[in-house]
Amino acid sequence: MPPTGAPFSGGRGTTLAWSGDPLLAAKLAVPAAPRAHVPRHRLLDRLGAATDGPMTLITGPAGAGKTTLAAAWVRDGEPPGPVAWLTLDPYDGAPGVFWSYVVEALRRALPRQLPGGIPVPACPGSVGTSLLTRLAAATERLPGPVVLVLDGFEKVTGRRVPAGLEFLLEHCGPLLRLVVTSRLDPLLPLHRYRADGRLTEVRGADLAFTPHEAAALLRGHGVKPGDDVIRALTQRTRGWAAGLRLCALAVQRTGDPEGFTRSFTGSEQAVSGYLTAEVLDAQPVATRELLLRASVLDRLHPDLVNALTGRQDAEAVLAGLTHENAFVDPVPGTSWCRVHPLFAGVLRAQLRIRHPALVPRLHARAARWLAGSGRTVEALEHAAEAGDWQFGASEAVHQLMVGSLCTPPEAGRAGRAFSRMPSSAAGTEPALVAAALRLARHDRAGCRERLAVAERHLRRNGAEPDPEAGLTHALLHLLCASQVEERAEESAQAVSDAMGRIPLERLRAHPEIEALRLYGLARAFLGSGRLADARRLSAEAAAEANEANEVAEATEIAGVADACPAEASLPVQHISLGLLALTESAAGALTSAEDHALRSLVVADQYGAPPDHRSGAGYLALAVVAFERDDQEVARRRLEQALACPDVREGPALATEAAVLRSRLELARGRREAALAALPRPGTDGAPWPLQRVALTRSAVALARGDHQAAVAALHGTPDGGPAPLVALARSHLPAGRTDRALRLLARAEDSPDLSLPDRVGILLLRAHAALLAEDRAAAQRLLDRALDTARPERLRRPFIEADPWLRHLLNKAGGTGPAPNRGAWLSAHGEGEPAPGVVQPLSSRERDVLVCVQKMMSSDEIAAELTLSVNTVKTHLRSVYRKLCVSRRRDAVERGRELHIL
Repeated sequence: MPPTGAPFSGGRGTTLAWSGDPLLAAKLAVPAAPRAHVPRHRLLDRLGAATDGPMTLITGPAGAGKTTLAAAWVRDGEPPGPVAWLTLDPYDGAPGVFWSYVVEALRRALPRQLPGGIPVPACPGSVGTSLLTRLAAATERLPGPVVLVLDGFEKVTGRRVPAGLEFLLEHCGPLLRLVVTSRLDPLLPLHRYRADGRLTEVRGADLAFTPHEAAALLRGHGVKPGDDVIRALTQRTRGWAAGLRLCALAVQRTGDPEGFTRSFTGSEQAVSGYLTAEVLDAQPVATRELLLRASVLDRLHPDLVNALTGRQDAEAVLAGLTHENAFVDPVPGTSWCRVHPLFAGVLRAQLRIRHPALVPRLHARAARWLAGSGRTVEALEHAAEAGDWQFGASEAVHQLMVGSLCTPPEAGRAGRAFSRMPSSAAGTEPALVAAALRLARHDRAGCRERLAVAERHLRRNGAEPDPEAGLTHALLHLLCASQVEERAEESAQAVSDAMGRIPLERLRAHPEIEALRLYGLARAFLGSGRLADARRLSAEAAAEANEANEVAEATEIAGVADACPAEASLPVQHISLGLLALTESAAGALTSAEDHALRSLVVADQYGAPPDHRSGAGYLALAVVAFERDDQEVARRRLEQALACPDVREGPALATEAAVLRSRLELARGRREAALAALPRPGTDGAPWPLQRVALTRSAVALARGDHQAAVAALHGTPDGGPAPLVALARSHLPAGRTDRALRLLARAEDSPDLSLPDRVGILLLRAHAALLAEDRAAAQRLLDRALDTARPERLRRPFIEADPWLRHLLNKAGGTGPAPNRGAWLSAHGEGEPAPGVVQPLSSRERDVLVCVQKMMSSDEIAAELTLSVNTVKTHLRSVYRKLCVSRRRDAVERGRELHIL
């Protein structure tokens, strides 16, 4: 052993001067590549560029792949010169030990180039300035760049080693390149290095595996899952290298990638041992206990964590965990933190094992803190986990969450939070919440039953109900009322009165409530046949819901209270647009109806509504539009989609309209008995509009059979309102030779302000028929021309088809004397002569190009690259194609394009 102060001799036998122990060669060797190593060229290239500068820092949590990356760069990259590697451990915190290894690493990397006059540290606890000065001076005379890699620098505790390293960096020559890997930032003046441009950083987010890299890692373990599995695992692990590798090993053992991915517990079990040993057990006891108690939270706020733990130091502890990359990350721009989902799962499992009785109490505390901070939805979720239904329901009612609760369960977190609430939960607020949940499932009878329970509690208490409870009760009463409700306006007024007792600023934060009031009233008006009012109110409801959605988006962007989430507004906008489309289709505003129905489907996609929980009214409107344009195949397909939706199955008005449309489709195929069988049996009860629609259809079936008397009889007792019955009576009397009576009925119908487009066209055709019977062919031709001109903007065809055979007789007798465009339009509508395009407008050449690419199953990105367009432009063309082809999905667009010979 050389004497104290003598230089190292180098080689395998090198020892520490004061202890005689040898330096461990394994600490000075570059680690071997792990099994199934994935070359990550994007990071290797970045390290290659980074080492042109004096210092590179690689930081990230345990298992992020820091050492693997640095070692791969040394082996497979292109370092600018020799590499001195040092793997650190907790015993290297002593300056003498650390600098002994640094000098030895440099000697091995530069066996002939490092001077021999660098002294050995005199003792383990300190290092003289002579060693650091000589080492810095030696680096000034290097013939070329040399790289010093310090791997695992977080194991070096204290300030003495970082202080010496700072001295070396300040005084070394320009050819020394330092690469440091660490779980946390070293105690070096990094801010100054950043300002001087002397530091390149690779952080945890950079180390995260991309889906492409994750796929390569899984394949390296003999697992070849599909893209969905790869995306799910990458998202679940957030690209954490060790987590992906452990999951890959677990999948390899199970042999079921899809099953493993569906089970979040499987992922937690796969990484549990690693995270417990490397992260949780590495923390002080007090920090471990804080993490366990805070694990009931999805996000951590210092004040909330203090409330759960009874401590006052949560802010400092969370800041320390964030600094240490201990799987706790700050939420940018806020005081909140987020725990890695796999680590959070491990913590929750440990909490259930160690303190099972504590879990519901922690959730209850969290619910109250979150409610006091205006984070209502999160408060409801924690109240549900605590089983504190009374508090949760009371909070939901008093925070005006009725809009979120009565939307479909798959749309709202609030509704899902109460999905496990037992029917035994007593009190006014639990009964109101239960009523809203039943309404969300279209169980109006159950909704009314729970509202009655709430009323009994209110009467038992005797006092005036809270304004919020009163508003919730009134709104649910309006929404769950049958569509034959004759006092809908009174119910809507009760909602308005209840809203008047709520502070205006609170109502402004909940525009979805007014949207629901308008929607409920529009439904009732539809049932009573007040189509114009139903159309107006549906449009207003959709506009209010759209405003609510904008408020929700602004709320989320601002990061403030979550009492008005988009989960309340989007479903209301969806059903309002669907109802608006149906009222427009009944009025003959086919283009507008189609547009609003397709928009309702787009909104449904935004909140993930499944096909059988969408607006049946919207699908029904699309079916009516297709039928009136004589596209029976699309009409039948849209009708089946409508019948799968609960609002059509369980809403009297919509169910009747669906039955009427099915009957008309059967009649169009010449199946008269089937047309009659499709209609509901006549009755004296029911809403006026459905009764009238059934009577009109029965009359049409009788007329198709040539039974004029039965056609007239079917209309007797039809609820008054609107011109449609008058037109139907005229249509029944005219072929029976009662022309004068028919014309008087038409004159009365023409005076109605509620005349729909099909009725206006029908009146013109009936007058043309009457003129033809009077042998005034010129007048008949003029009236036919007017009918065609009236129908053309909406591409309305059914009235002309149903007017056969007298209309064909008129055209045949007219020969070539009639206006050619009109005759061609009728033949096109009738399915003869000129082909009848089934779209609202012809596709542009660019839209057709996009549709051709869709046929090839290309993604939006691939279409954009193929056609040299932006992705947003491709999506705009796709929306236009959907609208013109009356579809909402790519597959349907391709099928429709083939039917119309576009493809």
